Amino acid sequence: MEKLVIIPTYNEKDNIQKIIDAVFSLQQDFHVLIIDDGSPDGTGNIVKQLQQQYPATLFLEERSGKQGLGTAYIHGFKWAIARGYEYIFEMDADFSHNPKDLVRLYDACAKNGADVAVGSRYVKGGRTENWPWDRAVLSYGASIYVGIITWMPVRDATAGFVCYRRAVLEAINLDAIQFVGYAFQIEMKFTAWKLGFKLQEVPITFRDRREGYSKMSKGIVKEGILGVLKIQAQSLFRRYERRHTTR
Repeated sequence: MEKLVIIPTYNEKDNIQKIIDAVFSLQQDFHVLIIDDGSPDGTGNIVKQLQQQYPATLFLEERSGKQGLGTAYIHGFKWAIARGYEYIFEMDADFSHNPKDLVRLYDACAKNGADVAVGSRYVKGGRTENWPWDRAVLSYGASIYVGIITWMPVRDATAGFVCYRRAVLEAINLDAIQFVGYAFQIEMKFTAWKLGFKLQEVPITFRDRREGYSKMSKGIVKEGILGVLKIQAQSLFRRYERRHTTR
């Protein structure tokens, strides 16, 4: 039980079996935890059927109603810590993240000394494919904005393809994480950095989703813009570190 890939889902019936099969086809001893927020399209039922094929390595946590990306990952982090996983991954269900890159994120932490490995679109070798121009501009602009406001040395702060060492998640007070949408990814990386952990970006190719539809909304974007200001303002006081750590 070394490596766990957490995949939050809401209405991903077109992708879920394909992404699960793709992770297990790597034959790298990854376990998969699906956290489904009561998908009305039956995503959870598909996972239950697949558990017969992967009885010891595929897990499902079902929640009632759509509660947000951030709370899904926090739920998954606590689940992973309680079961002793050493490397915990975040990944989307829609193939915007290539499952093969899980190995490279793992190597960055297990072999190259990173505490947090970030699958990055905006470092040398990273790129995006088949993305609408407005989403591309929004994402790149957000990363520049985050860097200016927070001074954090991460070029793709909003990235959702990440590997955390267990020690990082144990050190962060997960109950103090405030945001559930766009700003959640920024806040997690920022908190890890403020607590002294080493972040390393791994170049990836990010592709627009194959099936289904994007969960992006104006509310999520607004949370990101205002959330970054709030995070940085709070960090100017020493109580930020005290509030956000269990150490």
